Amino acid sequence: MEAFLAARVLTKDDDWADSIGRAVSMQAAADDVVRAVVQQARQDGATWQVIGDALGVSRQAAFQRYGKPIDPRTGEPMNTTPLSGVAELAVSTIEDLASGQWARVTEQFDPTMRDGLSEDALAAAWAQVVGLSGAFEGLGEPEVARAGDVTVTNTPLSFEAGDYTARIAFRDDRTIAGLHILEGQMS
Repeated sequence: MEAFLAARVLTKDDDWADSIGRAVSMQAAADDVVRAVVQQARQDGATWQVIGDALGVSRQAAFQRYGKPIDPRTGEPMNTTPLSGVAELAVSTIEDLASGQWARVTEQFDPTMRDGLSEDALAAAWAQVVGLSGAFEGLGEPEVARAGDVTVTNTPLSFEAGDYTARIAFRDDRTIAGLHILEGQMS
């Protein structure tokens, strides 16, 4: 709050949208500074554990946010940008599962998924979860991360008597490369 007050003096005619916009710009600038410091720390030999500890996150979280992974197949930097609109795609897929639209889900499968999981098998897997934990009640906000050639979403699911995570991997062509319903919610 002190930084906000130091950044600007409020007057009677202030436009809050402008204030919020300036605050977001300051946040982006601060993120750029953190990114530059992390890169320098890595160049100087700091481990991801040291960086994660300084950021108050795990070393994996620090790496995922600031690292530049190298593709072992090519030696080139990997694409770490998640597929655009993938959170909405995950929500739509889960809604189709919950409403029994098995064909709509399997139509999104890539060829390997299509060969490995039929509509009937998908329906049976969903029925097994419902049999263990009761009716589907809702879903949370998907977490999104790029992992190699796919964008992975982890979406919290709530059933009457249990919590799960829907982990769905999407290829860049928006097909589903993996679909798992995991017991418990990922943190």
